[in-house]
Amino acid sequence: MHLRLASTILALVVMPPYAHAEQKEPPYVVVGTGQTKCYDDRGSISPPATGEPFCGQDAQHPGPKPSYKDNSDGTVTDLNTGLAWVQARGSKVTWDDAVAGAAECRVGGHDDWRMPTIKELYSLIDFRGYHDPHKGGAGSVPYLDAEVFGFEYGDERQGEREIDCQDWSATEYVETTMGGDPTVFGVNFADGRIKGYPKARRRPGGGQPTANVLYARYVRGNPAYGRNDFHDNGDGTVTDGATSLMWTRADSVKGLDWEHALAYAEALDTAGHDDWRLPNAKELQSIVDYSRVPAIDPVFEISKLDDGEAPFFWSSTTHLDGPPDRRGPAAVYVAFGRALGWMRIPPGAAQPRLLDVHGAGAQRSDPKSGDPAESPFGRGPQGDVIRIYNHVRCVRDAKGP
Repeated sequence: MHLRLASTILALVVMPPYAHAEQKEPPYVVVGTGQTKCYDDRGSISPPATGEPFCGQDAQHPGPKPSYKDNSDGTVTDLNTGLAWVQARGSKVTWDDAVAGAAECRVGGHDDWRMPTIKELYSLIDFRGYHDPHKGGAGSVPYLDAEVFGFEYGDERQGEREIDCQDWSATEYVETTMGGDPTVFGVNFADGRIKGYPKARRRPGGGQPTANVLYARYVRGNPAYGRNDFHDNGDGTVTDGATSLMWTRADSVKGLDWEHALAYAEALDTAGHDDWRLPNAKELQSIVDYSRVPAIDPVFEISKLDDGEAPFFWSSTTHLDGPPDRRGPAAVYVAFGRALGWMRIPPGAAQPRLLDVHGAGAQRSDPKSGDPAESPFGRGPQGDVIRIYNHVRCVRDAKGP
């Protein structure tokens, strides 16, 4: 009897404290993007096997499936994140009115609504969505579960584009865009991007700017969401205790097209781990630090390009933007440095200027392959720069204590 008691006491002494501690779930669950299909640089393909081109993409490493509960009181609870949302779309408002309106909101009988941070807002994005610029809203699917949440495209009868339906976040950019505009990050659930939106719009002919109006969807619950808890493991890796994701401390240093970015991550064997992968869009955005430029915590190393700018970083997520025969050639990236574009400011200027058009921490997309020299002044309304050869920061699921 005494021997058994002594053995038990000895086991309690030498056993690490976590062996008896209650294992807590991480406070920051990164919900999967929703993508279930695989793509090459042209379109949909069968899931590639290990060692085949384009292996290791988003659909082959699915995260938690989006899961919502309609509370039948005008609110929706995200069962993964613990965040509750106002269900209705509401009306467009200025950013100041959006922030002030949260304190007045009483939807569902609650009085603790707040403006969502950009990380909270981005938790809702669903990359099964796509935008067809030729058919507008009628031929598109929002990057949001519109069966659960209220959603409307821009009103073309009022002179808007169908993608003019962006949502404000509470996250202000620490610098300015467009050569001096105070800016707030937001999500466009019509075209699947994070961009910085000016608080006020300049008039084409000059004069006093007018207040910009976008939508606002309030949130409540889980105040820990989006707060990272980084630990330098001393072996070239960093673990985020908030998400249970482990990251490479350094990036790839050189740029790669999307196919070779996936291959780089799949082949990586470092710090005793060989299960690294290219992060999906939501995993990659989870480590953005919106309080600084470049938008990443100093615990990480980040390369610089020849022009001194911070690189864009590939995700494993395909961006399904375009008509049906062109869904697949682009993939999502996150700009940890300035999200540059070629703009003619003032409008009609003879030469475009290279400006920070969307802010460090924006999420856009690049062609998966091709020659950047073919797009010397970018593409799209803001002349988004085209790099194609973006950098890689690998991720894996941290296991064990």
